Amino acid sequence: MSKTRFILPNAFTSMNFLLGVFAICWVSGAFGSFSNIDSIRMGAYFIVLCALLDKLDGFAARLVHASSEFGAQFDSLADLIAFGVAPAFTVLFTYKTTCPDWYQNNTVLIIVAFAIYVLCAAMRLAKYNACDADFYHHHFSGLPSTFAGGINAVLVVFLKSKGVFENTESAVIFVPIFVMLITGIMMVSPLFLPKLQPRKSQAINIFQIVMIIITYISGFTFVSEKIPFVTEYLLLLMACYIVIGFGMGIANRKQIIAEAEQEAAKANK
Repeated sequence: MSKTRFILPNAFTSMNFLLGVFAICWVSGAFGSFSNIDSIRMGAYFIVLCALLDKLDGFAARLVHASSEFGAQFDSLADLIAFGVAPAFTVLFTYKTTCPDWYQNNTVLIIVAFAIYVLCAAMRLAKYNACDADFYHHHFSGLPSTFAGGINAVLVVFLKSKGVFENTESAVIFVPIFVMLITGIMMVSPLFLPKLQPRKSQAINIFQIVMIIITYISGFTFVSEKIPFVTEYLLLLMACYIVIGFGMGIANRKQIIAEAEQEAAKANK
C-alpha cells in the first residue's frame, strides 16, 4: 500500500495532462477525422473536462494519504498544458481556421497575446508551488489557471456560435484576444479570490453544492450544441465568480493577509 496509494491521484493528473494534449490536437485539426463535431468545440470541451476533473487528483491524494512533491509538480505540469497552452492554442486556431485572412493580417497581435498568456500561466503555477500553496488556505492569490483556461475556451465557442469570427469588420472580433491578455495578467496579479469551501452558513453551503452540481452537468454536456444555454451559463457563472470574488478580495485584502500571517506564525511555533 505504501507505493500503490500514489497510483490513484497520479492517474487523475495523467488524465488531465492527456486531455490537455488532446485538446491541442483537436483544435489544430489533427483529430478531425474522428468526429463530425466542430474541432474547436471538441478541443474546448476537453479543456472544460480538465477543469471539472482538476480537483479530483488532490481529493484522491488526501483520501488515500498520498500527497507528495512529485504529485504537486506533476499536477502543475498538467495544469500548464490544460489551462495554459491548450486554451491559447484554442484561441489561435479559432482565428486561423475561421477567418484566415484576418489572422494573417493580425498574426503578430495574436502571437503576443498567446505568449503573454502562456508565460503568465507558467509563472502563476510556479508561484503557487513556491509561495502560495502553504500560505493562503482560504483564498487564491491571482486568478486560478483553471478559471482562466475555462473562460477562454468557452468564450471562443460562444462567439464562434454567434458568427463573430465571420464578421471581421466588427471590433468584437478582438474580444478573445483582449480576454486572453486580461486573464493572463490576472493569473499573476496580487488580487485575492475566495475558494469554494464549507462556510458557517448552511444556506451558502447548500447554494454552493447546487451550483457545483449544475456546473458539472453543464460541463459534461457542453460538447452538444443541441442543449440550450449551456455555454451562456458557464460563461456567466465564471464571470460572476471572478468579478464578485475579486471584489470581495479587494474589500477584505488587509484582513486576508493578516489572517494568513497569523496562521503561518502559529504553524511555525
